[in-house]
Amino acid sequence: MWRRGILRLSFFRKLFRLALVCFDFAYEIVWVLFTRPKTRAARAAWLTRLTRRVMRTIKMTFTTIGPVPMSGAVISNHLTFFDIFFHAALRPCVFISKIELRKMPLLGWISMMAGTVYVSRGAGGSAAKAAEGMGQGFRDGLPVVFFPEGTTGVDSRAIMSFRSGLLAQAIMLEQPIVCAYIHYEFGAEDLAAGKTPEHDFYWGRQTLPRLIWDFLGLHEIHAVVKFSIQPIAFSPEAVANRKIAAEEARAAMLSLAGLPSDSPAPEPEFLPAP
Repeated sequence: MWRRGILRLSFFRKLFRLALVCFDFAYEIVWVLFTRPKTRAARAAWLTRLTRRVMRTIKMTFTTIGPVPMSGAVISNHLTFFDIFFHAALRPCVFISKIELRKMPLLGWISMMAGTVYVSRGAGGSAAKAAEGMGQGFRDGLPVVFFPEGTTGVDSRAIMSFRSGLLAQAIMLEQPIVCAYIHYEFGAEDLAAGKTPEHDFYWGRQTLPRLIWDFLGLHEIHAVVKFSIQPIAFSPEAVANRKIAAEEARAAMLSLAGLPSDSPAPEPEFLPAP
């Protein structure tokens, strides 16, 4: 009987938190519809405002280690949809995402309004469009953030192989590329309930609605975002060969994460992420 009561209480708590988050989104959507920010920098600033508002509502906090890049390219490991929240909350930035995100209800519209640059694998002209979008972000003085693994993992201690296309574009544009390594910690209450980031917060095989529903049941989420002190120093071979550049970038990420340089790259066996 008491277990039913706890489950019922948890259900209504999730609904209450969902209502609070929906109010935050509705407020900010109305605000951006009225103000209609014209520049990419203004749109990125709106996303920072939105994410900080939602994070205050649901007790999401973060700590940064190392200097937060305010320009150039930033590459990050990718564990959950909420990686975007934390990177955006740090400061205004431009994200590069797969075109599939643009097609998602609401989230696609929000990402468009935030100035996201979309790329489509294998599509003609996609690399040129990505370079154009990245270049605009760089010219606006904004950091350009992307996830070279191309999908989400379920273990912060494993880094998948890097895709080389966007790295090659950033190198071609002669921009510094800084690594960011993110991992998450739960509060004592969630840990006592047997919850872990790997099973209850990282994307994994969950659908987005299920991920959000589970997330609403959490009490405290803390992200640690570590940035490399210096940009990646690519070798001449990497500058000439994007595959080598991807290998050197992954090695830099492993070093930042404190993982062995010979750590195997797991296969992406999860649902694709934006």
